Amino acid sequence: KHSYFNQSPRAVQKSGLRPILFGAIVSRENKTTREILHFHCLLIYKQTPISLTLEVMGSAKTLKRRRTQALKPESPKSVIEFDDEEEIDYSDVYCEKCHSGSAADKLLLCDKCDRGFHIFCLKPVLVSVPKGAWFCPSCNNQVKKLKKFPLVQTKIIDFFRIQKPSELVEKPNKDNRKRRKSLLVAKKKRKLLPFTPSEEPKRRLEQMASLATAMKACRMVEFNNELTYIRGMAPRSENSAVLEKGGMQVLSKEDSDTLKLCKNMMERGEGPPLMVVLTLRKDKFIKDLTIITEYTGDVDYLKNREYGDGDSMMTLLSADDSSQSLVICPDERGNIARFINGINNHTPEGKKKQNLKCVRFDIDGEARVLLIANRDIPRGERFTVEADKFIKDLTIITEYTGDVDYLKNREYGDGDSMMTLLSADDSSQSLVICPDERGNIARFINGINNHTPEGKKKQNLKCVRFDIDGEARVLLIANRDIPRGERLYYDYNGYEHEYPTEHFV
Repeated sequence: KHSYFNQSPRAVQKSGLRPILFGAIVSRENKTTREILHFHCLLIYKQTPISLTLEVMGSAKTLKRRRTQALKPESPKSVIEFDDEEEIDYSDVYCEKCHSGSAADKLLLCDKCDRGFHIFCLKPVLVSVPKGAWFCPSCNNQVKKLKKFPLVQTKIIDFFRIQKPSELVEKPNKDNRKRRKSLLVAKKKRKLLPFTPSEEPKRRLEQMASLATAMKACRMVEFNNELTYIRGMAPRSENSAVLEKGGMQVLSKEDSDTLKLCKNMMERGEGPPLMVVLTLRKDKFIKDLTIITEYTGDVDYLKNREYGDGDSMMTLLSADDSSQSLVICPDERGNIARFINGINNHTPEGKKKQNLKCVRFDIDGEARVLLIANRDIPRGERFTVEADKFIKDLTIITEYTGDVDYLKNREYGDGDSMMTLLSADDSSQSLVICPDERGNIARFINGINNHTPEGKKKQNLKCVRFDIDGEARVLLIANRDIPRGERLYYDYNGYEHEYPTEHFV
C-alpha cells in the first residue's frame, strides 16, 4: 500500500506508478463506502487521505522503487511487471554522465530529480551506494540550506550566556531606562554613546538567533564578548598597551563607563540592534577554465588616469611608448568585473585564495581583457551585518573580540578576519585578534578600503584601538548616523591620528 495525503499528481507519479497509462483498482476506504477509481481520477480526492492498493491477478503486490536505478520515461505501450522480490523491474536505465545503462547495480538514483548516475562517474567517486537520501550534484546545491539557529528563548539564553533571562520578556525597569537615557544625552564632554537595543524582546531574540546561525555555520566554538587567551597562544601578560609603537590613545573614564554599560546590556540579552544576513558570492559551481566575464569600461590613456581616484582601473595595453598605454576605467560604464576583487598572489594566503586569472588577449587585432577561472570554484556564501534600527554617530557598536595570538604565528595563516591588537617596535611582541573559533558579531562586519570615493561613501564605522586599564583593546564605533537596513563597513586603512587603523591585517 502507498498512502497519499494531500499530494500533487507529480508526487503520485514519482512513486513509480504511471497513473495515466493504465487502469488500476484503488480502494477508497471509509466507514460506509468502497469506491473503485483509476489512478488519474485521484485528483477528485486530493484533499482526502487515500490508501492505494494495486490489484494484480487477484493478489495485492506492494510497489517498491529501486533507488539504485534511474528510470527513463515509459512509452504508452509499456507494461509494468513485478519480480519475485516485489520490485518493479526497470530494464531501460542510463547514467546522466556516460549515458550508458551498463553496471545497473552501480546506478544511483537522485531522490529529488530521479536522474541516474553511476557511482564511479561521480566526482568524487562514491565507493558504494550511500544509505539514506542522496541528491545529485545539481540538486545538492538546492537542498543544502543554511541551518538556522532555533528561535527558542532558552536556547538563545544558553548560547549567549545571558545572566538575567527574565529581562528578555519583562518590561525594562524604569530606573534603568532613566539611567540609560541620561547617558544617551550627548553632552559636550561626552565623546562616545552606548548603543540603544531594540525595544521588542522578540526582535532582540531574532537578532541573537541570526548571530548564532552565522557562528554555527562558520563552526565557531563559542560566543565571547571579551578577548580570550588560550594556552599555546599569547598570554594575557603580553597585552601591554605601552608596547605600542608610537603610543596608544587612552580611553577616558567616561567612555570606559559607556563601554561597561554596553557590556552589561549585552549580558542581559540587550545587544546592539544588528542583524546578521547571508549573501551569495557565487551562485553555483564554476569549472576550471570557465570564462567568467570580459573586463569592460571606458578606454583611456594611462597618462590621463595616472593620478586619478578610480579604484578599479585595469591595464588594457602596455606599450613601449608609455604615452600609448591604455587602461580600462569602469567607474561609469562597465559590467560585473568591476566588483570582483583583486588579490596579491605573491603571498601563500593570496595564492590559496586566488581563483581567477586576468588575461589579456589579441582578439581581431584589438587588446581585450578576460577573467578566467584558474581552478574549480565551489558555490560560496558570506555573512554581512545590517543595522536593524537607526544608529547615532559616535555610538559604540561592539568590541572586536577573539583569541589573542602573536602576529608571527599567524602571518601565513588562512584566517579571514584577523585584526591587529598591538603593533610593537619589536615585531615578535605584536599581537592579533583571531575570531575564527571564539568571538562576537565583529567577525561578520565587513572591512572596506576607504581610500576610494566609493569606499569613503560606504564606510560608516571606525575601527579604533584604545588603552583600557593598561591593555590594548579594539572598538568599532559609528562615524556617522546609520539608517536602518544599511550594511556596516569599517575602515581597513584610515590614517587619522585619532583613529590609527593602519594596523588592520
